Amino acid sequence: MKLTAIYRLTGQIELITGLHIGSGNAEMHIGGTDNPVIKHPKTGEPYIPGSSLKGKMRSLMEWQLGVVGLTEGKPLGFRHIHAVPEKDRPRAKDLLKLFGGAPEGAGRDLALVEEIGPSRLAFWDCSLTREWVEEMGRRNLLLTETKMENMIDRIRGVAEHPRNTERVPAGAKFEFNLTIRVHNGENLLPMVYQGLKLLELTGLGGSGSRGYGKIKFTQLWLDGQDVLPELAQVKLAG
Repeated sequence: MKLTAIYRLTGQIELITGLHIGSGNAEMHIGGTDNPVIKHPKTGEPYIPGSSLKGKMRSLMEWQLGVVGLTEGKPLGFRHIHAVPEKDRPRAKDLLKLFGGAPEGAGRDLALVEEIGPSRLAFWDCSLTREWVEEMGRRNLLLTETKMENMIDRIRGVAEHPRNTERVPAGAKFEFNLTIRVHNGENLLPMVYQGLKLLELTGLGGSGSRGYGKIKFTQLWLDGQDVLPELAQVKLAG
């Protein structure tokens, strides 16, 4: 197996609705929000972790492939490949090529491990664009918003259990950066575009069923070439 190219896929993600990716901070602060977003420890600005992009995109593609039941909810791995229906096996192998998978359970099937090779995708954290941050500064606006929520008692019609959630507001723009390793001249780009389209259709972060996290790629460049039209043409049916 030979590394024949490394592509760089860059672009811009715009929030169509407010985004919440939690910080995991369980500490309570007087006057603070119940559910803060993750922020860069140095700049204090919210960002989209590369791990969030990778995890969501991978899980969506596994659902699309129909292997989530087969893996009992765990990420697709080497040990699952031979249980995947034969017609879907090439795509399952390509998914492992893109995202990787510990070869535990592969047993003595060294040919499979060699065929898959190393993971091809590297996701980078997405920072807010400088233009958007500066615009918020000129307008004297914060980089996040606090959304109040509650539960409605169905019988009494009374709001209960009020809580607040921090979100990055709609309109925020993030820099997107992904690198793609190519081995032996393979072409996995169409599969990558399908994954990005799934992200657009389903969103990122928490509370998606309540309207959070809808995104749109407004720019997409492959080594300087505009490939946003290719993303627009992706069809997921069938």
